[in-house]
Parts: sequence; C-alpha cells; structure tokens
Amino acid sequence: MAGEPIDGQVLILTAAKASVPPSRLPALVERAQETLEPELERYRREYERLAVDDDREVFAVEWGHWSSISEELGVTDRELSAIRRAHEEQLLRIGRRTDREETFETALEIREPICIGIDGDDGGDV
Repeated sequence: MAGEPIDGQVLILTAAKASVPPSRLPALVERAQETLEPELERYRREYERLAVDDDREVFAVEWGHWSSISEELGVTDRELSAIRRAHEEQLLRIGRRTDREETFETALEIREPICIGIDGDDGGDV
C-alpha cells in the first residue's frame, strides 16, 4: 500500500486557504494519488526528483502540468487549485524539515511539484 502523499497537518493548512470545503480536500488529494501513482515510473524517468522519504516522492514538473491532467482528474478549477496548493505546501514543509525551503521556494517560481505516495520499500534510487 502506498504512503500518503500529503501530511495531515499540510491538509489542515491547505484547507484553511483553499476555496473548497475542508472536508472535500482529502478526497481530492486521494483522487490525484490514484491518477499519479500508476505513472510513478514515468515521473522517475522524465522529471527531477526533489525529495523522497518513506511515504512519498516529490517531482518538479513543468508549469501547467496540473492543468494538463485536470481533465483526467475530473475536477473543477477550484478543486485543482486546492490539490496543487496541497502539493506545494507539502514540498515547502519538506523544505523546512530538511533546511532546503529556500531552494524549493525558488523551484516553485518556475515549476510545479507533484507528490506521489509510495510504499516505503519503493523509493527508487536516490
């Protein structure tokens, strides 16, 4: 079973800022996970991995990537914005914990993060 791509505290923070009901956000994040998880190997091949731990891998993707998969996710613009914000906040939280926040903030100026929950044994090569 894959780990959670977004920490519970990050969901709470994101829900406070998002324009979707807080009770809706976990289901939206789960929908994104269900779409992204089968593509994990492709993300590993095609994108820079910014972080990896026992629960998730985080990739830097081109700006607009979330918009390009929004139809597959079947979400509204507001829901997509909430999902994207959750992934951004997760990356920044990882940055604060690993003393890389400034690096990740700079990366967010030109790219978007994708967090994919993984099985702790499936972290790929670091």
